[in-house]
Amino acid sequence: MVNKLSVIIPCKDEEKNISFCIESVLTIADEIIVADSGSSDKTMDIAREYECRIIERDYINSANFKNWAIPQAKYEWVLIVDSDERVSPELAVEISEILKNKTPDNDGYFINRRNYLFGKLVKRSGWGTDYVLRLFKRDMAKYKEMRVHSEIIISSGKVGKLKEKFEHYTYWNYFQIIKKYEMYTTWAAEDMRDKGVKPSFLNLTFTPSWRFFRHYFLQRGFLDGKAGLIVSGLSMYYVFLKYAKLWKMTQIRKRPVPPDIKEMKERYSRLKKTEKHL
Repeated sequence: MVNKLSVIIPCKDEEKNISFCIESVLTIADEIIVADSGSSDKTMDIAREYECRIIERDYINSANFKNWAIPQAKYEWVLIVDSDERVSPELAVEISEILKNKTPDNDGYFINRRNYLFGKLVKRSGWGTDYVLRLFKRDMAKYKEMRVHSEIIISSGKVGKLKEKFEHYTYWNYFQIIKKYEMYTTWAAEDMRDKGVKPSFLNLTFTPSWRFFRHYFLQRGFLDGKAGLIVSGLSMYYVFLKYAKLWKMTQIRKRPVPPDIKEMKERYSRLKKTEKHL
């Protein structure tokens, strides 16, 4: 490749994924950076075996973390690959062809993803058109300051799309889904609150139902069988939980703080003494 490539892999506790992810980029990466946010399993040991460069910092949110990691890339071109993603052989070839040009046509490229639920490919249900901007020039790219669902902004505006896809192994159990949804819906609600969005009755009823209808019927999730039904149902739940949390945040009612037991005992004792003197 004429243009050298830095691959950044953000992760935390990904010992079951990290080796597959690293293996998938070995043919195209001139540098592999594993950006860790506090792994306590064998993730870092595996990364060291592959002689990856490791950088570490606390995780605030995805945009904040990646904006910290991107400037640390050694080379001008950067590819971000999440630890549950794989660069397919076809995608690796396409990226290599683009970087062979001394001056590629664009400064950033969207890449589509094949998404898998519990190892099963989901082709529709809104998952078939999942483009993410991950290949870009380091000094022209920055994530928009949002807590969740942020996307990279390319300062020149010159953005293209690649034909080949990531392989994205999203979830292997429901615990992963619930854990992620709990965190992401909180961030999404906070983003809406900061924009002055107020939850309405329609947000809590029609909006989640519309999300299910759109994914399952308009985007033909029913053709994915039971997997399409599950994906559409989970999407509906995500939207409902997001607005339910926003409603809670806008109530501005704090839970009462329990009284200090020692103070209550002293107050009770003083009261008893006063009663004796009456």
